[in-house]
Amino acid sequence: MGIADNYSAGRRMLVERPLRTLGVVLAVLLFGALFVDLVGQLASGALSLSDVVLYAWRGIVNGLVIGLAGVGLSMTYSILNFANFAHGDYITSGAFVGWAVAWLVAGFGEYDLGSLLSLGIGGSVYAPDLGTSVFGAPLALVVGLVAAGVGTVVVALLIDKLVYEPMRGQDGIALLIASIGVAFILRYLIVFVWGTGVTSVSDGAGGFRPTVGGTTFNFGYHEITLVVCAVVLMLGVHVLLQRTKLGKAMRAMSDNEDLARVTGIPTERVITWTWVVGAGLAGVAGYLLILEAGTIAYNRGWILLLLIFAAVILGGIGSVYGAIFGGLVIGLTDSMSIIWISSDFTKAAAFGLMILILLFRPQGLFAGRTTA
Repeated sequence: MGIADNYSAGRRMLVERPLRTLGVVLAVLLFGALFVDLVGQLASGALSLSDVVLYAWRGIVNGLVIGLAGVGLSMTYSILNFANFAHGDYITSGAFVGWAVAWLVAGFGEYDLGSLLSLGIGGSVYAPDLGTSVFGAPLALVVGLVAAGVGTVVVALLIDKLVYEPMRGQDGIALLIASIGVAFILRYLIVFVWGTGVTSVSDGAGGFRPTVGGTTFNFGYHEITLVVCAVVLMLGVHVLLQRTKLGKAMRAMSDNEDLARVTGIPTERVITWTWVVGAGLAGVAGYLLILEAGTIAYNRGWILLLLIFAAVILGGIGSVYGAIFGGLVIGLTDSMSIIWISSDFTKAAAFGLMILILLFRPQGLFAGRTTA
């Protein structure tokens, strides 16, 4: 495309879509002004480099949790064509199951089983007593991680059998409303077992503190563990979708379910494996989130769900890679915006960015209704 063609395209956009053009110009000016202000704060000493790195690191950590959980939500939409509002409570369920098992392994033989499985409700045992950190009880944490994924898969498959399978073939609105009901049932089952209080389940593990040019940076070991696990699992999803027969069947069914069925793809088996992969990732994401945060509550997944939806929509509904990238964008915006605005409004900034992007690219950054 030559200079004349570029000029013609730009002129056509200016004439046909003046509001969009104005929005693009304002967005460029806004981000330019924020960048200049950031450089000015660093130069004046009002903001340190270590603070910027800390905010960016926090954004990456949170973004990977959002993206990991968003993969399952995106796969569910792509294959089953409905937005699963129970996904946040799958995350919470996995977190509670995983940490109950981790506590059981860490304190087995030393503390009462009921106290361990209830996560010390009533003050009978505490996280420091068990040493539930990556160094204090590594075996317990690994077993808990596996239990979080497996437990969430069992819950998801059971719900699919009881609720979603009988409704297969109905429109997405009916399934969406059913998923809201499932979300409330799961949430208050968790309340019935573990209560509504905020419980500390993860013991502190310290962090890695390198010093570069006189500036000390702090990277928590639990945060590093979360990042490593999330990246490995995301690479695993990539290999599954691109290199395996199951992944190709998932992509085929996502593109055209009727054609996939005609060509002999076992669609019910693909749906089952979609729940297995999506729910497993959700459960692990919830477990890792609590490992990093240190505390667990019955509504953690529900609170996170809006950010997950924002990431999935921003990346492109149905795109696994879009969910991952969208999660990182939302996480970084939520964390980095504290440089300019109060922490009370950082989530609003993340949603604002999502709306801004969708104004100019309504289909999302990774457009296309596909698992890949």
